[in-house]
Amino acid sequence: MSVTLPESVDAWRMVSARRSFQGALPIADLRRLSEVLAGTEGEARFELDFGRDEFGNAYLDVRVDAPLMLICQRSLEPFVLPVKVDSRLGLIRHERDEAALPGGSEPLLVAEDGKLALADVIEDELLLALPLVPVNPDSKLPDEVVTPSPGEHSGEGRSDNPFAVLRELKK
Repeated sequence: MSVTLPESVDAWRMVSARRSFQGALPIADLRRLSEVLAGTEGEARFELDFGRDEFGNAYLDVRVDAPLMLICQRSLEPFVLPVKVDSRLGLIRHERDEAALPGGSEPLLVAEDGKLALADVIEDELLLALPLVPVNPDSKLPDEVVTPSPGEHSGEGRSDNPFAVLRELKK
């Protein structure tokens, strides 16, 4: 296993050699990911394994653990979300090859020259693992949102049917 991550590799040679890489990338170095985070502290620890499955399909196994700083959409406070990625990417040369991939494999279209930027693959997988609406599981809504103040309209006197007013107008 290699500790350093090359900028790009020849994907097909890595598959033939059954090559593996492991190490850590500073989250701050992942530019696209950093743009959607509240902070860029920490490292993304990764393991990448190239190989072929029992059907002869080339794959790249990607495992990443990263503490990502997000903004909770419930409390609007920053929190750290531990993200774990464990996916198998089926390496394909053409989009039509996607149909031949076994279930559980996500397609990864490799450029014609076979070059694959491994840091970009790691960054893509982390971006895909982000929740659409980040919510800190430990957060709770402020009291003024949960319980209305005594002066607020609590819905008393409202008819059960919201269209009752329209019915009255129609008469």
